[in-house]
Amino acid sequence: MIPGLAMQFNGLSQSYTRGQALPELLKQRILILDGAMGTMIQQYKLSEADYRGLPKNTRFADHPGDVKGNNELLVLTQPQIISKIHEEYLEAGADIIETNTFGATSIAQEDYKMAPLAREMNEVSARLARAACEKFSTPDKPRFAAGAIGPTPKTASISPDVNDPGARNVTFDALRASYREQIEGLFAGGVDLFLVETIFDTLNAKAALFALDEFFEETGERLPVMISGTVTDASGRILSGQTVEAFWNSLRHIKPLTFGLNCALGAALMRPYIAELSRICDVAISCYPNAGLPNPMSDTGFDETPDITSSLVDGFAKDGLVNLVGGCCGTTPDHIREIARAMAKRQPRPFYREANEASA
Repeated sequence: MIPGLAMQFNGLSQSYTRGQALPELLKQRILILDGAMGTMIQQYKLSEADYRGLPKNTRFADHPGDVKGNNELLVLTQPQIISKIHEEYLEAGADIIETNTFGATSIAQEDYKMAPLAREMNEVSARLARAACEKFSTPDKPRFAAGAIGPTPKTASISPDVNDPGARNVTFDALRASYREQIEGLFAGGVDLFLVETIFDTLNAKAALFALDEFFEETGERLPVMISGTVTDASGRILSGQTVEAFWNSLRHIKPLTFGLNCALGAALMRPYIAELSRICDVAISCYPNAGLPNPMSDTGFDETPDITSSLVDGFAKDGLVNLVGGCCGTTPDHIREIARAMAKRQPRPFYREANEASA
C-alpha cells in the first residue's frame, strides 16, 4: 500500500469534516453540478486590460507578458464577474459549483509567469464560491463549493518529444507539490469537497490524489473527493491509454464519493462509457459532458442547445446510470436549468458504498 493511503483505505467510517450531507443527498436525488466557467467568461469578451484589472486595479499593470486568457487571474482582477457566474448557475439549480481554479496550479501558471500567485488564486476563488453558496443555500437545498483541481498542461506519463519516448516535462514530485499548494489554498478558502477533474493522464491524477491524502492525514481533515476522467475519442480510452474500467481500477482505492467522466465528448458519445462505469463502480456516478461537438459559429462554441443536452442527460437518468450530472464546455446556466428540470422527475442510481466500506 502506498504510504499515506491507510486512512482512506482503512478509516472509511471516519466522518467527513466538511460536506457531510453529500452522501445522503446523492441517495435521495440526482444532484446538479454547474456548467462551464470558460464558456461564460468568453461571453464578456474581455480585453488584455480587463484581464489585468485596469484601470481600477493597477496591481498587474506592469506584469511582463500577455495575461489574456488566464481565467484564473480573474478572481483577483474581476471577482465580480466570477461571482456573478457562480450565482447564475446556482439560480439555475446547481447543487454544487466549482471554483474557478482549473488552471490555478503553479505549474499551469508558469505559462503566464504567475506561478507565485497560485496559492492566492485558489484561496480567493474558494472564498468567492463559498460566498455564493451561502447566499443561495436553504435548509431544503444546501449548496456546496467544489475545489476544482485540473490536469495541468504537463503530463507525467506521456512524452512531449516524438523523437524521445522516455522524455518527460514534469515529475511526479513536482506535480504533487504543486497540487498540495492548490489544495491548501482551496481548503483555506472554505471548499466543501475536492473535484479532481478532466483527467487525461492517470499519473497526474495520482499525484493530485496523493497530495490530497497527505493533506488529510496531516491535518485530520477529511473532505469528499470526486474524480472525473476524460475519454478523448471513440477508442474509449483516456489520453494516457487506459480504458474506463482500467481507469476505475487504478483509482478506486481512494474511495471517492463520485467517479465519472467529463469533457471531450458530448453526452451521446459519452453514454457507453458512463454505462460501463455504472456497471462496475460501487460509488456514485457523475457525468458532465460538453454541449455536443465544437462549432465555431455558435455563440458558445458548441452545437447543442439546452433542450438537446438535457434530453440526452435525461436518458442517462431514465436508465438509472447516474447520481450527479452537469455540464462542461459549451454549457451555460440555461443548459443547467433544463438539466435540473429533467432530473427533478428521475431517481438516482443505487450505489452500495456502505456495504463495500464495511467489508474493506
